[in-house]
Amino acid sequence: MANDASTVFDLVILGGGSGGYAAALRGAQLGLDVALIEKDKVGGTCLHRGCIPTKALLHAGEIADQARESEQFGVKATFEGIDVPAVHKYKDGVIAGLYKGLQGLIASRKVTYIEGTGRLSSPTSVDVNGQRIQGRHVLLATGSVPKSLPGLEIDGNRIISSDHALVLDRVPKSAIILGGGVIGVEFASAWKSFGADVTVVEGLKHLVPVEDENSSKLLERAFRKRGIKFNLGTFFSKAEYTADGVKVTLADGKEFEAEVLLVAVGRGPVSAGLGYEEQGVAMDRGYVLVDEYMRTNVPTISAVGDLVPTLQLAHVGFAEGILVAERLAGLKTVPIDYDGVPRVTYCHPEVASVGITEAKAKEIYGADKVVALKYNLAGNGKSKILNTAGEIKLVQVKDGAVVGVHMVGDRMGEQVGEAQLIYNWEALPAEVAQLIHAHPTQNEALGEAHLALAGKPLHSHD
Repeated sequence: MANDASTVFDLVILGGGSGGYAAALRGAQLGLDVALIEKDKVGGTCLHRGCIPTKALLHAGEIADQARESEQFGVKATFEGIDVPAVHKYKDGVIAGLYKGLQGLIASRKVTYIEGTGRLSSPTSVDVNGQRIQGRHVLLATGSVPKSLPGLEIDGNRIISSDHALVLDRVPKSAIILGGGVIGVEFASAWKSFGADVTVVEGLKHLVPVEDENSSKLLERAFRKRGIKFNLGTFFSKAEYTADGVKVTLADGKEFEAEVLLVAVGRGPVSAGLGYEEQGVAMDRGYVLVDEYMRTNVPTISAVGDLVPTLQLAHVGFAEGILVAERLAGLKTVPIDYDGVPRVTYCHPEVASVGITEAKAKEIYGADKVVALKYNLAGNGKSKILNTAGEIKLVQVKDGAVVGVHMVGDRMGEQVGEAQLIYNWEALPAEVAQLIHAHPTQNEALGEAHLALAGKPLHSHD
């Protein structure tokens, strides 16, 4: 291995996804000499195989639903079907524009970008393309890939991952989705909008099981209304090919058949064979272990993003990458409060939350110290105009701050910004109630909920 000792970077980053490129951009902005190594395309899973393409598909599905339902708004339109190549052209155009912009940012910040498969070769170096790239500090940000279950092989044909689903050349007539978390319900929503017959299989007792139980129940009710089928509370046993599709058998013997099986049981870290363990980096089930400042047990190595056992969200990767860059540049940094991170599932209807669930609050503070309030969107003018149903649920410590905001309804992801401020600034209901929210907006539903929690409801009953 040739040792390129002419340059020792302040920071060498292995992986150009959300966490890696955020660290590169912020580090360069702060005067660090940064090398960014990526084997595929800068932007990683989020831009190319995750957040952006899935939301483009979901928006196309939303347009399809609007065309089907236009007459209820007095608009005569006809829905003639889904042009899959055109949907992909739209989706890929969105990705291409963002990718080009990101490449421009990397270049403008004078980050040394190296395309190739890197491997950690020492606590201060990464080997790539026959060169040894030296750094005073190394950041591991190699991300994640779709997981499967023991004995279930993803073949890319009838048994597929989200990566395959994003480039599928057709709308499947029928689909079984294994996993009712974020990825599973988003694809269920998009495919149903495209006209597929969809069944979600989730081993736990609710869809989106990490969310507040009330949000899960509201989503389940909405999915039933949309005709999205789901089976809850029984785990997967096996899958096998049929003459023209796939048959899935559950642990209780129940069977489902469809054209394709989408395995959406989560994502696992990319760490095998990259030299991490050889260099003494502490690991657990493939994840790199870090402290609250994203430091590993090796002083010159940090890690961020899906590679570490924190929330697998692009915006979490951004925040972790920025934290590392600022720490290395000598700035004062504050650990991330992961409960304070906004979470959005972009199905129809959307599920958005920040803070902790009612169950968690009762566990922490005691059942008698927790107050929960539900505000139905039926009382919100803009939601009525949009014909969306749902609720905003607030969880409060009695006589104290709001510690959880849980929202279900179309466009609720756009309301989570204020909810994030409410939680992270430990706002009291009376303080939020003093703020004037524009009318008519869905945002005022958040204000109305706090008015009610403060004991002075306006458009809701006592």
